[in-house]
Amino acid sequence: MARSVTILDVAARAGVSKSAASLALRGTGYVSEAKRRAVHEAAAELGYRPNAAARAMGSRRSGIVGLILDDLRNPWFVPAVEGLSAALHDAGLRPLLGDWRLEGSPLVDRFLELRVEGIVLVGTLDGAESALAGIAPLPAVQVGSPRAQAAGAAVVTNDDAEGARRVVRHLAALGHRDIAHLGAPGTPVGDARRTGFEDEARRLGVAFRSVDAGLTEEAGYRAGKEVLAAAHRPTALFAVNDMAALGALSAAEDLGLAVPRDLSLAGYDDTPVARLRAVGLTSVDNASREAGQVAARLLAELIGGGSLPGAPRATAETVLLPPELKARSSTAPPPAVVR
Repeated sequence: MARSVTILDVAARAGVSKSAASLALRGTGYVSEAKRRAVHEAAAELGYRPNAAARAMGSRRSGIVGLILDDLRNPWFVPAVEGLSAALHDAGLRPLLGDWRLEGSPLVDRFLELRVEGIVLVGTLDGAESALAGIAPLPAVQVGSPRAQAAGAAVVTNDDAEGARRVVRHLAALGHRDIAHLGAPGTPVGDARRTGFEDEARRLGVAFRSVDAGLTEEAGYRAGKEVLAAAHRPTALFAVNDMAALGALSAAEDLGLAVPRDLSLAGYDDTPVARLRAVGLTSVDNASREAGQVAARLLAELIGGGSLPGAPRATAETVLLPPELKARSSTAPPPAVVR
């Protein structure tokens, strides 16, 4: 295997010292224009690429932030990560992405070895608490989950309970008096949305039922088929997220039910698929891109606070972003007679 080009090789080619080559490449300190040009030409000729990890070991800063995602397949994460990445870039920080479901606890160790300056947790990571104990006292922010899994982490999330209440109010205003919720029990997001749904249905005097489903399309399909095939079916379904709502939509079609003629359907997260004209799914915009931006700015402030290793972390805070209902063609007044 060919030996990697080092800063010493660049310095030798340019005819300067190692320190002068390093200063020229970093653009810091005083280096004459002639030496700077010679170093850059030598680096280009040799194909030299700076080693970020080695550079971090020689300084107190790496400029890297570790992003740990619950599952890269979740469409909610796309705008959230876009917002995170853009705001981190503006703060002079570089995100390094990892998939918790794919890598698990070794991902945390890898980030620590790379001397990340902070951690962003996106979503709820299954069984991550013990692994995340090792990131203290690094600044940490959790995005998209109602609770922090890392001790002392700040939380930036949507007000899920309020979003669910808005769905119930929307359906009730259309005339629906029997609404079913396809939930995701045991998950922070699912529990918050179910609580909001049930509280608002009780307040409005609307008949309701909550059915265990899950966060996937398949879970929504199974639970949706069970509810819609019953002798007495609801006139509206509210799914815990858009993926489960799409599964329920398939179940309705399999049973010969048309949306919204026979059944109104709503989801949550306002993912790109919900906005497709062919789907037109009523959903709740949980400001995922904004959540990413707020989380990045908050993390940059925590990093800039500069607590030394071993010092207590800044007091954690919770930022709740207001949800917005996006009413589309999947919801309408109920049929006069439900067969």
